[in-house]
Amino acid sequence: MAHALLLVSAALLVLAASWLLGRALVRLVWRPRAVAAMFRAQGVRGPPYRFLRGSLDEMRRMKAEGDKLTLDVRDHDILPRIMPHFVKWRDQYGTPFLYWFGPQPRIFIPDYESIRQILSNKSGHFVKNDAHPTVLSMIGKGLVLVEGTDWVRHRRVLNPAFTMDKLKMMTTTMVSCVECLIKEWEDEASSHVGREIEVEFSKQFQELTADVISRTAFGSSYKEGKEVFHAQKQLLAIAMRTLLNVQLPGFKYLPTKINRSKWMLQKKLKTTLLEIIQSRLASKNGYGDDLLGAMLEACSTTEHGEKRDELVLTMDEIIDECKTFFFAGHETTSHLLTWTMFLLSVYPEWQERLREEVLRECGKENPSAEMLSRLKQMTMVLLETLRLYCPVIFMLRKPISDIRLGSLIIPKGNGIVIPIPMLHRDKEVWGDNANEFEPLRFENGVTKAAKIPHALIAFSIGPRSCIGQNFAMLEAKSVMAMILQKFSFTLSPKYVHAPSDLLTLQPKFGVPIVLRPLDV
Repeated sequence: MAHALLLVSAALLVLAASWLLGRALVRLVWRPRAVAAMFRAQGVRGPPYRFLRGSLDEMRRMKAEGDKLTLDVRDHDILPRIMPHFVKWRDQYGTPFLYWFGPQPRIFIPDYESIRQILSNKSGHFVKNDAHPTVLSMIGKGLVLVEGTDWVRHRRVLNPAFTMDKLKMMTTTMVSCVECLIKEWEDEASSHVGREIEVEFSKQFQELTADVISRTAFGSSYKEGKEVFHAQKQLLAIAMRTLLNVQLPGFKYLPTKINRSKWMLQKKLKTTLLEIIQSRLASKNGYGDDLLGAMLEACSTTEHGEKRDELVLTMDEIIDECKTFFFAGHETTSHLLTWTMFLLSVYPEWQERLREEVLRECGKENPSAEMLSRLKQMTMVLLETLRLYCPVIFMLRKPISDIRLGSLIIPKGNGIVIPIPMLHRDKEVWGDNANEFEPLRFENGVTKAAKIPHALIAFSIGPRSCIGQNFAMLEAKSVMAMILQKFSFTLSPKYVHAPSDLLTLQPKFGVPIVLRPLDV
């Protein structure tokens, strides 16, 4: 009997091993060949598939080479630094082209008409690509990543927190945060000979925007939220170290050093956010009218004790939304501000134009939302900064079924890469000066800045466009207006122009800038 059971067990193990081997061969050998052949028949080529690794080795090597480049401060063609592999493959194979993220096929499409069809699609045929596990643990499966009816439910809950009336109310808080930072700079400058100080703006702006999002969206301060930001920064570092590694099935469950560190940070992040949420729930002053309050209100019961099923978010969903907005609410805006300071330092004539506009519309008072709405040239500069140095570098989508995109048939689940910096430098759309800083292209608004109305995709377009774009622009205007009221500034001689792809577009060596109080 025991012998028979042993034989049966052995046979089952052989069958299981054969099944797993068969699946691996299909996924790692047969399917890549079939997908490559299908695209080749449509005239789409690309780098060859390497077993298991795909194109990752080439990507890693070329990105390392690109990372050694430094640019002149007026050279805004940053593509050879941040996406050298895509530049090479585009020149070698034309577009669109096919490459391999491990065994996963990805089609690279820098074509505005196709992008419009993908991003403006309301029928749900295109969804977000699966996020890297560490990225998912860092930003949560909030509004940025949820799909279908879940996205509709989340968006309805969050919309009330981002109305223009609410944003105008937040302006006072934003201004208060900036005021504290400017006071620090003024005090420091007063103690220096010549009253000049050098400030590393990349770091300063990250702390400032973290304070702003903490106070405006979650009712806490940067001091209370710093554990969240610290954990997210560490998770971002892990994500960047492992992003181009082959994702082996089951590997994320092994207690490796990196996984243990990631699990610890995930737990810390969740615990800290729960403390912030529980503090609000325990408040006797209601849930509040900020982002967190809107989410908690949606989860509350009606007067009759009934759940608001059509809007309700679970506690885990609220935590994920907090992760998303803590990260997105400070990370992207801080980089927009950093690159704006860089550009205004390089182009002092535009710095002076903006200062004149700010002093004309705001005087030396703290700006109000109404004043900020009149800063037309400021808006032009911010939009041009978003075009040249958009914090978000790529958007990833995939079709939920086989679909035709223009003349191209794309199979279900095939990743689609939308390269924002490359599109923003398309000379056929933006003109021969596409690589130049020219805010006047936005003089008549976003839709008339280029040859097509949807050319600027910094906040995406269509139904999934960024819910926080008005918040980001209002915050950026507040910060820049108050700095221009108080200081003139130039790039430090220490500055090295080396934009880097660190999930968002960041200055590799920071942005040190010399500040001079205007009353000197």
